[in-house]
Amino acid sequence: MKKNRVKGLLALGLSLTMMISTAGCGKEQQLNAEINPDTPVSEVQFPLKETEELSFITSAPATSTQDPNERVIFQRLEEQTNVHIDWTCFVSDQFSDKKNLALAQFGNLPDGLFNAGMSDYDLLRYAKQGIIIPLENLIDKYMPNLQAVFEKYPEYRTMCTAPDGHIYSFPWIEQLGAGKEAIQAIGDIPYINKKWLDYLRLEIPTTTDELEQVLIQFRDHAEELEKEFSIEGDVIPMSFIINNGDQDPAILINGFGEGYGDTGDHFAVTDEGKVIYTTVQEGYKEGIEWLHKLVTEDLVDPEAFTQEWSTYVAKGKNHRYGLCFTWDIANIDNNTDYVMLPALTGPDGMRNITRQNNSETSGFDRGRCVLTSSCRNTALAAAWIDQMYAPLQSPQNNWGTYGEEDSFNIFELSTNKDGGEMLKHMDLGEQSPVEVREAQSVNGPLAVLNEYYDVYVTQPEDAKWRLDNMHETYLQDMNSKYVYPNVFMSIDDTNKVSQYDTDIKKYAEQKKADWILNGGIEEEWDSYLEKMEKYGLSDYLSIKQKYFDQYQESLSAEK
Repeated sequence: MKKNRVKGLLALGLSLTMMISTAGCGKEQQLNAEINPDTPVSEVQFPLKETEELSFITSAPATSTQDPNERVIFQRLEEQTNVHIDWTCFVSDQFSDKKNLALAQFGNLPDGLFNAGMSDYDLLRYAKQGIIIPLENLIDKYMPNLQAVFEKYPEYRTMCTAPDGHIYSFPWIEQLGAGKEAIQAIGDIPYINKKWLDYLRLEIPTTTDELEQVLIQFRDHAEELEKEFSIEGDVIPMSFIINNGDQDPAILINGFGEGYGDTGDHFAVTDEGKVIYTTVQEGYKEGIEWLHKLVTEDLVDPEAFTQEWSTYVAKGKNHRYGLCFTWDIANIDNNTDYVMLPALTGPDGMRNITRQNNSETSGFDRGRCVLTSSCRNTALAAAWIDQMYAPLQSPQNNWGTYGEEDSFNIFELSTNKDGGEMLKHMDLGEQSPVEVREAQSVNGPLAVLNEYYDVYVTQPEDAKWRLDNMHETYLQDMNSKYVYPNVFMSIDDTNKVSQYDTDIKKYAEQKKADWILNGGIEEEWDSYLEKMEKYGLSDYLSIKQKYFDQYQESLSAEK
């Protein structure tokens, strides 16, 4: 394979130049990546006449192949484009550290990072250091698929644009519904064991008091349930993984006080547009006291404060849970035994579901893919990445593919009502959606839009099931007007927020776990609030408020 090298030097204004010292030899190496190349579009039409090569870093789950070129999706892409990819693949749970080490090797950077996993801070600091390059000119010239997405949904281009006006990354976009009907509106869904409820002749609880009584019944009839349903191990009335995103029980306390409960990042927005921190609200305190009461009544899994995902799932597979929390119950147990627990009315009549922040624009990851200043053929790299945004390609990268021998396939290649090619989701049966997708999908930059469904791809059955049940169970109780949007802060504010988040979030979550397990929130509340303020909560909120206001102004300007 040969790698295409750009001949000659462009004008200084058309290239990004970085002078660095190569580690170990003391020599200076010049890295030029063209951010506005003059390569004709016709020269990057696929398939190429001659094989070219690009190099990318990516990640893969430990349970799947660590050689991306063994994946059928990439094999087909190489056939379609005549571009060979030289991959460096790191195991997903080690990726962050490995990525940072790789990017420190200034003289030996790849052309790009396919699954970059970059935060806003990463994007801004690596751009400032000259490690990654601006992409907007490449997008406009060589990426018609991504351009089409930006033209239809200009908010995505806005969200990708840094405060300095540049775009430094290619996004991941997954639309499954929108606004309050977006699948991302709720992450930590509580699933209650309907089979146990029916056996014990209990109704689905609708208040916090009713839930407590149901959990007590699960506890008191544990031996009976274990015998009736051949449960391996002891019955666990309620389990979760504290402070673990979708596995956290925060949704249960929305019925207390003001009704904001808690969110994954602990921010919420009032209907008046004021940004608040959930863990310093009176309703939060009342809700945590109630959760501690459940612990004292032996209704909560003792391992809920220490367990990892694998342990959580293993107990679920043995059908031990009366109530558990996750994105999709099929990843823990089967969805025929469980139903979504509705919003619970609290002791003072409050009933609300606080939506997840950033969910208004559905699934979006700004820092999914980047190009580095070592990339010698940015036109080719951009054109190749644009193939990931093709309407038939994005669903495969996101979920899996079809026609792979000796593997459980996510799709079969079918046709839509107009006779065009369409990817049809196959019945997963008893297979875990996560496990099947990890074996085939490649993730990276992509866009699956709402209008693609039933034209280029069917909705995943598990997603459709989740959406339908979410809408039926929760939509009427999503009372909040706003969620905090996906904003792109300046590097100075990103630095401040990163430090505040480290101190404030860490302390808040430490106390949350401690108070639920051991109690004491009432006695420690005032000192807790004082410490949160010392950590800079007021300044943190003022920064978040500034960007929320700017975002709302930008929406008004678009209208």
